[in-house]
Amino acid sequence: MAGRAQQSTATISDVATLAQVSIKTVSRVMNDEPNVRAQTRDRVKEAAKSLNYNPSMLARSLAGGKSYLIGLIYDNINSTYAHDLQTGMIARCRLSKYHLMCEPQTSENPDLIQAISNLLATIRLDGIAISPPFCDMPQILDIIEATGMSYVRISPSKDLGRAACVRMDEFDAAYNLTKHLIERGHKEIGFIRGHPQHGGSHLRFEGFCKALKDYNIDANQNWISQGYFYFESGREAARQIFEHSKRPSAIFAANDYMAFGLMAYLHDMGLKVPEDISIVGFDDVPGCQLVWPHLTTIHQPVTDMGYAAAEILLNNGPKERVLPYRLIERGSVLKKE
Repeated sequence: MAGRAQQSTATISDVATLAQVSIKTVSRVMNDEPNVRAQTRDRVKEAAKSLNYNPSMLARSLAGGKSYLIGLIYDNINSTYAHDLQTGMIARCRLSKYHLMCEPQTSENPDLIQAISNLLATIRLDGIAISPPFCDMPQILDIIEATGMSYVRISPSKDLGRAACVRMDEFDAAYNLTKHLIERGHKEIGFIRGHPQHGGSHLRFEGFCKALKDYNIDANQNWISQGYFYFESGREAARQIFEHSKRPSAIFAANDYMAFGLMAYLHDMGLKVPEDISIVGFDDVPGCQLVWPHLTTIHQPVTDMGYAAAEILLNNGPKERVLPYRLIERGSVLKKE
């Protein structure tokens, strides 16, 4: 056995010979198919391990009619979000001996539809996940559906019954985060909106507005500014809010990176967080515990969402998964007396 293990490339035939079974049995064991006796399965796996045998993905594809590859199309606007999605999907793929192909795109690409059409036409995938804002673009959904490929939408904001989806309740999360500010005495609250092409931006703003309405607080339009989910847009949105003579006591930024830009602007202006202005964000990226004070925010379970999306594609999971969020209290909100 030691001599065989030193071969440069072991074949399925070598494993079958060593385990004293047929090549077909080895294939069934490698593909985790049922109806193989436990003793036989163990013997095949031991033989494969001793020979350092790794089944060819191409051979598995040809034999089983599958590519053992699923895809992820994502907008590269937020590297942390993309990384966490990939981490979750890869973890689930490995359980089924699949691989993940990642395709970054941008919604500003004038050839976006053609690029995705070409991708689906040239690369064989067993399924695909699409994240915001692409998951809410009907043209992209039409293209995927025309191929007959299985797909799952991550964080869609409309037409939820069209296909399988994984999401959290962004409206409810924003509502409760606004409520958190109100219950700490804040009635003069500003809001920095997220990228207008992302459905989650609108859900977060709607949750904010509903909370103000339920507590009989009028939204001051001077304190509502447009951002685009990145740091500098948060800084610029803050500048526009503070152009007005009267300032809010708290500001809700629709994601953490814009909250960081807001905090930088306040620091430059000589204003302290939370003594002068309380701030909350959304997503709970790692930087929330690197800035000072640490940022109060909503934890969005992005890694778990990626895992669930892959689970749906690989295991025909439930058509819709709504994962829980958490409100994370840190030091950026001051309770008003």
